[in-house]
Amino acid sequence: MIKIGTALFEACEELERERGISKEVLIASLCDAMVAAYKKHMHIKEATNIEAILDEQSGEIGVFRTKLVVDDVEDSDTQITLNEAKEIAEDVEIGDEIKIEVTPEQFGRIAAQSAKQVITQRIREAERNLVLQEFMEKKGTLTTGIIQRVENRNVIVNIGKIDAIMPQKEQIPGEYYKPGNRIRVFVLNVKETTRLPQVIVSHAHAEIVRELFELEVPEIEDGIVEIKSISREAGYRTKIAVWSNDPEVDSVGACIGPRGSRIQTIVSELKNEKIDIVRYSEDPVEYIVNALSPSRVVSVDILADDEYAHEAMVVVPDDQLSLAIGREGQNVRLAHKLTGWKIDIKSVSQMEKAEAQNINNYEESSEEIVDDTEDEVDELQQEIEEEMNQQAVDEEDFQDDTVEETSEEEM
Repeated sequence: MIKIGTALFEACEELERERGISKEVLIASLCDAMVAAYKKHMHIKEATNIEAILDEQSGEIGVFRTKLVVDDVEDSDTQITLNEAKEIAEDVEIGDEIKIEVTPEQFGRIAAQSAKQVITQRIREAERNLVLQEFMEKKGTLTTGIIQRVENRNVIVNIGKIDAIMPQKEQIPGEYYKPGNRIRVFVLNVKETTRLPQVIVSHAHAEIVRELFELEVPEIEDGIVEIKSISREAGYRTKIAVWSNDPEVDSVGACIGPRGSRIQTIVSELKNEKIDIVRYSEDPVEYIVNALSPSRVVSVDILADDEYAHEAMVVVPDDQLSLAIGREGQNVRLAHKLTGWKIDIKSVSQMEKAEAQNINNYEESSEEIVDDTEDEVDELQQEIEEEMNQQAVDEEDFQDDTVEETSEEEM
């Protein structure tokens, strides 16, 4: 046995406190290192009956080989005679297994070098697994970090034990990310690598809005108010559809808060991004009307509602058309994402013009049909007259031929 003292256990306890790596993992790593060093020292490639045992009370560690007690030894590496076994343990019998210490002399230095390499590697693996497990649990949640730097348009954010990456597409357009500032981000993905895991975070994800509402609105956290859908164009505008499970609780009012205190906190967190809170409805017409707020709607006509398509035609007042569509189509685009319906918007005058055009097209088509019919009738009548005239001519020719034949017979 090799005396290692109590320093190892103290070091293991310290690592457990500082890095969260359990003492059992470190001790198991040390034992594995002893076995690997012994096999290398003795030039043994494969052996399943070799193990290292650490006695925590005495602070000693040694390499042991398990052998089977037999009458006749056929393999000295795995078997031992009864007499030899009784020298180690008196109560041993045939068929028992016995552990025999095989720690070489002057093995301490070799074992120490091997143990250092293995333990260092195991510590890194344990740290990587701990970080991986921690952030796998955080995946899909909101966390707070500190901006470290900007590299190749990627923002590096420290979120605890690791520096996460915020790609350009996950950043808010026009936002300035200053190193040292605290930032709330959404853990988008965690990728396992040979070193520490790579964590991808987002500052533009729609779930950030959901998390903020859950933090600020107690009714949402308690399940009284539900967030049914969110559509967001980060940095510009967000629409959120909410529903109340309690008839006495106003879902929109709960999210706005007394004098707008709750929504104002969220807007400030999102750097004054506009937020439209709309009331969810099972009725698609009502839901579409709510989703297009703040514009007023005259009518909604459902064009298709099946498993393949959801389409609606919305008519708005002339002075509300630009508001309903939004700048560069933003309002109707967000309403489409929120409801899942394809929305075509027209003003009242556009619809009247389209209807008038349809009527004119119908009248023109009707006139064309009447004209075509009259032409066909004239052509048919002309064909009938021609056939009748031809028939009369044929009859006259027939009569003349008959008269001639009769005259010839009389002669």
